[in-house]
Amino acid sequence: MSFKVPDLQDRQTSAAAAKKAMLERFRAASEDPAAAQRQAARISVNEARLARMAAREEAKKVRQAELAELAAREAELVLQAECEAEQAKIRAAAEEAERQALLEAEQKAARDARYAARKAAKKVRRRGY
Repeated sequence: MSFKVPDLQDRQTSAAAAKKAMLERFRAASEDPAAAQRQAARISVNEARLARMAAREEAKKVRQAELAELAAREAELVLQAECEAEQAKIRAAAEEAERQALLEAEQKAARDARYAARKAAKKVRRRGY
């Protein structure tokens, strides 16, 4: 004799009754108009969320495009400033070369004048007048 109080038949019957009760509850819940309204509300909330996400992505793309354009403008300005600095350096070098050439010409003229003065002094000393 078995000591199990609910025998196999009782357990199977109670399991079938539980399954049937769960199926009835599911059918009742699926036919409930409030559940349909809740489902529609969830769908509309999800669609609104997706629309907000799309708007944020679009705004993000626009902002990235603006930042890229701004970076390009800044790079162009930096390049232009570098070009102007290079031109100024070239002009300064040309002016320095011109000043150096003038200084050398002045020094040469002074040297030539001293040389001519020495030659004249030498002639005076040799000839006596």
